[in-house]
Parts: sequence; C-alpha cells; structure tokens
Amino acid sequence: MNYRLYVPIIAVLATLTGCDRMPGAGQADTGGSGNAPVATAAPGGPVLAMVNGTPITQDVLDVYATQRSKNSVHKESEDQETMLNELIALELMRQEGVSKGLDSKPEVIATMAQQQRTVLAGAAITDFMANNAATDEDARQLYDEQLGKPATEYNARHILLETQEEAAEVIKMLDEGADFSELAQDKSTGPSGPSGGKLGWFGANQMVKPFADAAAALEKGTYTKEPVQTQFGWHVIMLDDTRESTPPAYDDVKDRLKVMIANRRLQQHVEDIKAAADIQITE
Repeated sequence: MNYRLYVPIIAVLATLTGCDRMPGAGQADTGGSGNAPVATAAPGGPVLAMVNGTPITQDVLDVYATQRSKNSVHKESEDQETMLNELIALELMRQEGVSKGLDSKPEVIATMAQQQRTVLAGAAITDFMANNAATDEDARQLYDEQLGKPATEYNARHILLETQEEAAEVIKMLDEGADFSELAQDKSTGPSGPSGGKLGWFGANQMVKPFADAAAALEKGTYTKEPVQTQFGWHVIMLDDTRESTPPAYDDVKDRLKVMIANRRLQQHVEDIKAAADIQITE
C-alpha cells in the first residue's frame, strides 16, 4: 500500500479539527422548541456571550479563530469582537435550524454525523502521531537504508504500444535500421511519443518494476529485443545513458523522512485496527 496516500487525509483532518475541541462540542439539543436549550456540557473557558440561554465560551471562540484563519481567503479583521459577533450569528442560525426541525432531516443528520466522525478521527490521528513520532535515529536509519548510498539513474526513451505484436514489429523495424525517435513519434501511444519517446533521467524506483528491470539490463545505446509488458501496455525501450546519483544531504531530508516514517506507522496502525475490527460490507 502506498503510505503517501495518507498524507492528504491527515492534512484535511488537521484543517477541519483546528484543535482538540470543536465549537459546540458536547452540546445536547432536545430539539424543536424554538430556542435551543443551554448546553449540558459546554466547552470551557469564560462565557463571552449568552444567546437565548446558550453560552459562547472563550474556548469556542479560540477554535473558531483558528478555523477562520486557516480558511480565510481575504485576511479580514480578526479582532475578538468581530469574531464573537460572527459566532453569535452562527448560533442564532443554528437555533433557527433547530426550531424549524432541520436537525431532523436525514441529510443534516448524516452531515453532522460525518463531521463528528471526521473531528474524532482527526483527534485520534493527532494523538497517534504525537505518541509515535519518528526520532532522529529513525530518520537516520531510513536514510542509510534508502537514500544515503549512490544509485544508478537512467536516461531512456521508449515506444508504448497496445499489443505485443505491434511492439515486436517495431523491434523488427529497429533491427532493420529504423530511427528510434522517428518510430516513437509515429507509433507510440504514450505522452512522450511526440518528443521521440524521451523520458529524461529517472531512478529505478520511479518506474514500474518490469520497465525498470528492463532498462537496467540494457547496455548504453541498445534497445530491448523483446517487448516489455506493464500495466500501461507494451514497451520498446532504448537506453541512452546512465549515471550515479549523488545522495541528498541527511540534514536536507531529515524532516521529510520523519514525516514518511510517521505516515508509515499510521498506515500500519490503521491496517492493524482494521484487521481486528468486525467489518461487514453490505450490498
């Protein structure tokens, strides 16, 4: 599984949660009586305003300020009075929604349930990351294993075709003296075709394994004598050159490596709790 897929999920959840608490967390509406009741477990901090009996506290304002700052396109006034008035307006509209029974609409219930799921999941992810942070030693080990050693890079061209027979025909034409770049421009179905099949410099880990293995097996200036199959189709590959890459300095990539390690740990944690869960997919 690709651990990088977890990175955007974490970013979205972090934006949505803002901090450990959410405005109105812990409030319990009995619903439908006009004015919303006072929260049974309001967030902490001094009460800044009462709106028809419902408190708006400093904690709520702090969370709102964080979310507002992250989501604001125009850096408008962010003084406390302005934000408090916005929160009062939001609370009034919330109460109006309750008085009209909108909190009983299925789509509203589903939306609020999903928002709660997102906030709690974000809090759980934040907690996991805080308690499973990668150390400098972890980052150094990953660097030594994967980045710290020189690696071969390849400069190659390829012709992508739909069938094995078409690829074999291209190889035959090359054997008879045809120009590789011209064939790529004429026959390749890949995006590099118009440029003669040029792929530029790449490392083995940047290509799917069958392609990388075939390129690595070539001598400079030679092409594959058998079509190479990947999930994208059939390839004829020409290796133009190789070079040894220079590893990046450890200090330049240390923080990025820590993020990679943390996300791998999160991925494994999700897989572990998923394996232990009772999950039933219905039609």
